[in-house]
Amino acid sequence: MQQQTSADMNLLWGQLILEGLARLGVKHVCMAPGSRSTPLTLAAASQTKLTRHIHFDERGLGFMALGLAKASNAPVAIITTSGTAVANLYPAIVEAWLTHVPLIILSGDRPPELIDCGANQAIIQPAIFAHYAKQVNLPTPDLGYPANALLSTIDHAVANQHQPVHINCMYREPLYPAELVTLAHVKKTASITTSTYLAPLNQWFENTKPLTRYARLTSADLPTTDTLMRFVHGKGVIVVGTLAPEDNPQQIVALAQKLGWPVLVDAQSQLRQHPGVIGHVDQLLLNPKANKKLEQAERILVFGGRFVSKRLTQYIAQQTWHSYWHVGQYGDRLDPTHQSKEFYQASVQAVCQLPWPRSSQANWALQLLPLNESLESLFKQQIDNKTFGEAQVVRAIALAQTDQHILFIGNSLPIRLYDMYAPIATNTPAIYTNRGASGIDGLIATACGVAADKNAPTTLVMGDLSCLHDLNSLALLTQITHPFVLVIINNDGGNIFNLLPVPNEELRNDFYRLSHGLEFGYGAAMFGLAYRQADDIESFNQAYQEAFEFNCASVIEINVSPTQASDQIAQISQWVKQH
Repeated sequence: MQQQTSADMNLLWGQLILEGLARLGVKHVCMAPGSRSTPLTLAAASQTKLTRHIHFDERGLGFMALGLAKASNAPVAIITTSGTAVANLYPAIVEAWLTHVPLIILSGDRPPELIDCGANQAIIQPAIFAHYAKQVNLPTPDLGYPANALLSTIDHAVANQHQPVHINCMYREPLYPAELVTLAHVKKTASITTSTYLAPLNQWFENTKPLTRYARLTSADLPTTDTLMRFVHGKGVIVVGTLAPEDNPQQIVALAQKLGWPVLVDAQSQLRQHPGVIGHVDQLLLNPKANKKLEQAERILVFGGRFVSKRLTQYIAQQTWHSYWHVGQYGDRLDPTHQSKEFYQASVQAVCQLPWPRSSQANWALQLLPLNESLESLFKQQIDNKTFGEAQVVRAIALAQTDQHILFIGNSLPIRLYDMYAPIATNTPAIYTNRGASGIDGLIATACGVAADKNAPTTLVMGDLSCLHDLNSLALLTQITHPFVLVIINNDGGNIFNLLPVPNEELRNDFYRLSHGLEFGYGAAMFGLAYRQADDIESFNQAYQEAFEFNCASVIEINVSPTQASDQIAQISQWVKQH
């Protein structure tokens, strides 16, 4: 009888936690198999407000949750068992912390008496994520710990949280109750002991709100009209870094037109292909004429941060700014050069809707637009109409998107090629990346998470080493029921190192590029995924177009030489500098 009561108490706590999270805005729960997390797993299984996602690989599971949270703009829960299962989440937690994505880790754990004594699958789990996750270390479920205290603890940890929270849940055996019932059924049929325990929650059961409701945090003060007038009195530039689709960055273009200042954009700004911005700024900064014009800027207004282009970062660092304003939703320092500035913690909308006057130096940099367009003509000539290669594929993918599409761009070379050469277009997709820690792990899983929430046609373009890092997540692609195209650019190793000053080619090949000689057809076949290989732009375009005719995921592999992209980048750079 005592054993059954213990299992039921474990489950009751799990159900209270999951119900509390659902009321706090959690829509998805990602789960991996395990025994010690059984109370949480069974609670999720009986929870009707959450969409459940299952994966056997905790590392991929964490990244899938990251994608779901990015796409849904809501916290996502992750359930794992004890031991190294929790540790496998670490890369995704680091990325989520750096990019302000609210993941909630619910880790099953051994009770205190089984820690550090040789018990199986027992490690020290509290603080396992260091400062990359807020800690909540719960005791083992007990009638002496009030139910309202449990919910209050969850509410306090999760409300207004925009970074990971780790809730460690210690459970004593037995873990499996005789039957699985919902929380509502428990309330109706509770024993005298359970009824007494849940009595403080009677009002909570009658509504759908959290036990404790925290007001939204307010933003910092915004500049006054007089301050705006002083700031825009001169030649200025607007620079746009990483923004989410829901930030609606098109407002920045409207603001720039009002001010009469140019907009320099990053690959992750959602504006990289917009015809009204300077999208090719990375390459323009190679050109002496464009550089000389940009050096005249005295004022800078930055939205977001984390620029892909080192040239853009260096341009910002080397200018002597009369006024430097930075706008960010959070108070992060996103300026590696630590310049003197005014930082406004506010949304894009709040800043763009201010009563901005027109600049006294409006249209001072109009010459940059034809220069930007001339680069587009160059890229059509030197990339689109030349030898098949990586930049050509990236441009073809970017040009094929619509505003109903999602484009997830992998790290290493793909994101840089998009940043340097993406075509100007009037219809562009929602852009997603993992550029907090900029790792090449978990990219397939993250894109699957984005696709699972958005349920829209999705493309993931990535390199071969990135794909090898996340090969297990091909299993997640089999669960997708709408068009999803994984484009693998296989240049046989880490060929971004061709762009770096490694002392000699022998060192580059032996310790950096790591040529592997592998192709991905058999990997796709193992997971039952449709697979095509393309060796020229015509066959790629045909395969890519056909892939969107099916409501499932498919793989297209592009095989190119190890030096194709680096050689082309060098050639185009020289042309831009000279002309």
